[in-house]
Amino acid sequence: MSGRFAAFKHSNYQRYFGARFCTALAAQILSMSVAWQIYVETRNPALLGWIGLVQFLPALGLVLVTGLAADRLGRRLVMGCAILVETFCAASILFMAVTNQFDPMIVLVLFTIFGCARAFFAPASSSLAVNLVPKKDFANAAGFSALSWQSASIVGPAIGGLLQSISNEVAYSTSMSLFLLAAVLIFSIPKPKQLTNTEPTRLSTLLGGFDYVWKEKVVLGAISLDLFAVLLGGAVALLPVYAHDILHMDEKGFGILRAAPGVGAVLMMGVITLFPIKKNAGVILFVSVALFGLTTAAFGASTIVWFSILMLVLIGAFDMVSVFIREVLLQLWTPDRVRGRVNAVNSIFLGASNELGEARAGFMAAFFGPVVTVVGGGLAAAGIAAGWAVLFPQIRKTNKLTAPDDRHDEE
Repeated sequence: MSGRFAAFKHSNYQRYFGARFCTALAAQILSMSVAWQIYVETRNPALLGWIGLVQFLPALGLVLVTGLAADRLGRRLVMGCAILVETFCAASILFMAVTNQFDPMIVLVLFTIFGCARAFFAPASSSLAVNLVPKKDFANAAGFSALSWQSASIVGPAIGGLLQSISNEVAYSTSMSLFLLAAVLIFSIPKPKQLTNTEPTRLSTLLGGFDYVWKEKVVLGAISLDLFAVLLGGAVALLPVYAHDILHMDEKGFGILRAAPGVGAVLMMGVITLFPIKKNAGVILFVSVALFGLTTAAFGASTIVWFSILMLVLIGAFDMVSVFIREVLLQLWTPDRVRGRVNAVNSIFLGASNELGEARAGFMAAFFGPVVTVVGGGLAAAGIAAGWAVLFPQIRKTNKLTAPDDRHDEE
């Protein structure tokens, strides 16, 4: 394979990529199907906020142990076990749908368990990729790892909308089957080499990820930029409201809205793959986040279906640029001995930006309405990009997506 697809020369990475894609696809189908069913049955946007909140809180509460588990127990093992727990949650929701006992409160309990599994899955999954390829292919592997999730965010909502138009049971059973396939793929990978942490379990060991992130300003700035931009500017949680009440679309239309950001993300990833970011990476990061916020505000104000879809495509494209740059910087600037714990910290930031962002959007929409919530959040995200460009000049001055010289000796 050419250098643009160097990571896929390695069979273990191929299986990892497939497992990560199937897991993301299953999660997309499950979450969008549950969100749509809950909103149609209750018309309560606050419940959409609770779906995000109960997935975030376990990651926050378990942050001191999830990363350490990845560093000590083995990232493949932790990732596989987490997927099995996710399979159980999908199977339980399927059982409720089949027996006509769908209860939003029980679903929230299951999503709390699902959130615990995701808390262990996230740092193990993010850290495993670079253990499966040679050092020279790290950046390529990190980029395609991010692409696996974004690709699923296209296919997942589109398939989810189609399956749900058939029946909720079909959507939930498909999600459960994909989780099972992902578990098989992960456990088929031979145990990879990993610089296992052998320090005594002291408070300093548990806090090692936080300590590293705080000291490394490029990493701190990159992940906190995503935290506040998506926390304030995320609109995905309110797509059921926009589809049903503002744009007057059915579940298939909702699937199109959910797929649109993923379409933009994958198209942008294709551009990045063909034309790699070779300079001014930091400036590109800040500009892409600002444009993410502005297009979010434009979507929030729109009542025209085609324009709303276009804005969602652009939201996904600009978000993909920032995701790619942040992911590459995070993995290349982090020594392997603390990578699990650093990725656990990163998962908290991501959870706060995504799940907690969904909670913020749902609760605010219940009080102020969806339009004010999305438009105001998008403008705030653009302001965050401008502020972070001033607060973190180290990122703004970052030119190439390469590891610092002192990291090479540690891998």
